[in-house]
Amino acid sequence: MARVSGFSGSVAVQTERGKNTIKAKRKFRLQQLTERFSALFLAVALLAVWQIAVPLSGLSEFILPTPLAIATRIANELPLLASHGYITLFEVLAGFGMGVAIGIPLSLLIFYSRAFEKAVYPLLVALQTIPKVALAPILVLYLGYGWAPKITLAFLIALFPIVISTVVGLQSLDKNLVNLVRSMGANEMQTFFKVRLPAALPNIFGGFKVAISLSVIGAVIGEYVAAERGLGYLQLQANSLFDTTLNFASVVAISALGVSLYFILDFIESKVAYKRDSAK
Repeated sequence: MARVSGFSGSVAVQTERGKNTIKAKRKFRLQQLTERFSALFLAVALLAVWQIAVPLSGLSEFILPTPLAIATRIANELPLLASHGYITLFEVLAGFGMGVAIGIPLSLLIFYSRAFEKAVYPLLVALQTIPKVALAPILVLYLGYGWAPKITLAFLIALFPIVISTVVGLQSLDKNLVNLVRSMGANEMQTFFKVRLPAALPNIFGGFKVAISLSVIGAVIGEYVAAERGLGYLQLQANSLFDTTLNFASVVAISALGVSLYFILDFIESKVAYKRDSAK
């Protein structure tokens, strides 16, 4: 009887452990789903409150259109938004590409040359502190009404985060690791591509993601000042026609453009850069 009682107790303990394991797995899966879709849940909740609050408050669509009205307008004006969106997309990518092409070599010169750092850093900071809205009319004056002022503005606003993040990433590498690699016979070129660059990639892509978002802002500001196409120009046209719904639709299109480019860079980063452990 004692053996049977002991066996039954052991089975009961194992059953209870199995139930606890299943509960823990379910809780973990629920937590993962909540974290993955938390942004979607919050967005849906905010849009639902907006959709309900506007009619209840008695506001007309001229003052504040509902999300459903904006979504309907986007669907109806999709070809128009797309035709202007391609222009803004080109300006953003061109300005961001110039920022990368000039910012990365500039960062390397700052990192490897102390004199160059002392000479250029103050100029970069001074350029960053100038409101880009103030530069837009000057750029139009010298570069005209074509692509150049919008691309240049997107480039200027993207340059600073690219340079700073790249320099910080290169400087954050442990010096003992560099000395170890050099003691094994690696030259500076090998050290850079095998150690410095991989270690700096998370910082570099962090700067890229900030820069691509700012490039959208720069391009749209340029379109506000002087343009005949683009989402910023479309928004100004909607504003002049008192078409609030189209105005909001343009804002949504601008936001969607920036978010899409951000997550494209985030996806590229996940493929080429290692993930650092979170400090949480």
